[in-house]
Amino acid sequence: MNLGLQGRVALVTGADSGIGWNTARLLLAEGATVVLSDRRQDALDDAASRLTGNVRAFAADVTSGEDLRRLRTRVHNAVGEIDILVQSAGITGAQGLFHEIDEAGWRSTVEVDLMGPVLLTQTFLADLRHGGWGRIVYVASEDAVQPYDNELPYCAAKAGVLSMAKGLSRSYADEGLLVNCVSPAFIRTPMTDAMMRTRSERLQVSFDEAVDSFLDEERPYMELGRRGEPEEVANVIVFLCSDRASFVNGANYRVDSGSVATI
Repeated sequence: MNLGLQGRVALVTGADSGIGWNTARLLLAEGATVVLSDRRQDALDDAASRLTGNVRAFAADVTSGEDLRRLRTRVHNAVGEIDILVQSAGITGAQGLFHEIDEAGWRSTVEVDLMGPVLLTQTFLADLRHGGWGRIVYVASEDAVQPYDNELPYCAAKAGVLSMAKGLSRSYADEGLLVNCVSPAFIRTPMTDAMMRTRSERLQVSFDEAVDSFLDEERPYMELGRRGEPEEVANVIVFLCSDRASFVNGANYRVDSGSVATI
């Protein structure tokens, strides 16, 4: 299927692994030019070396306005203005019950998972408003609409992303800029690997047993009974970046195996 992405320029954050890397791979396969970004240049260079196509890799911290302004200059010098922004960078952040998480835990989580998307969008919005065609896709989470009591900073930040995306979708649609979210649940990524290693150590069980017990006890509505694969999320992201999604705006696509219990 031709998605109409030939010649488009995309910036993908959180792109050294997982959902971001797979999104970049699929965008490249559709003929887009892709800039990978994440915090560590060495990890980005390795990620880029495993991709085929017109790809660049520039490190930046999404919590730093200065870093992001420098990133925009590097992107413009290398490939010009972007048409597509995929914000995939994020952290699990502070975990525990509300009374167990201090101010620093809240601030550090919200700084990455909410303010990161805010600053990134502020930095590149002018690019996306040019030319009458643009796409923003934020990677949110099932947690945004189905919060869990042991990771409330992450849940609150992702809910903020959904709200911001909905507002942006109303602001710039008449300029051809479409803004949407994708909300995964328990995908096989380095972030969930780290969660499961911690769980396996705490419960003194194997990694696979930690995954199985997490699915049984914490995510009972994931009807497929497994973790999702990054490519399964990336497929939806790339669709939303494409001409095939020309009437989709302000939406939140759940890629969650049914994890969110409500309609």
